[in-house]
Amino acid sequence: MVKPAKLFQRLLQGSRNLSFRDFQRLLEAFGFRLTRVNGSHHVYGRTGVDRPLIVQPNGKDAKAYQVEQFLDMIEAYGLNMDA
Repeated sequence: MVKPAKLFQRLLQGSRNLSFRDFQRLLEAFGFRLTRVNGSHHVYGRTGVDRPLIVQPNGKDAKAYQVEQFLDMIEAYGLNMDA
């Protein structure tokens, strides 16, 4: 199991190859909570963020454009990893 901090560093270095399970772990490390699942769509919300983040797996991997959306949200809202 890879620690969320190490996963985040990989993303910052430009890698977008991430398993969906690792992506979910990273979302939770940043304070996102799973609010509901509708089919393959996992809806995450976070206090202080006014829009949900909807993600779904691409096989066992996270979709690269959804990882980009997550990174954009981190930047736009100034989010930090929970301690």
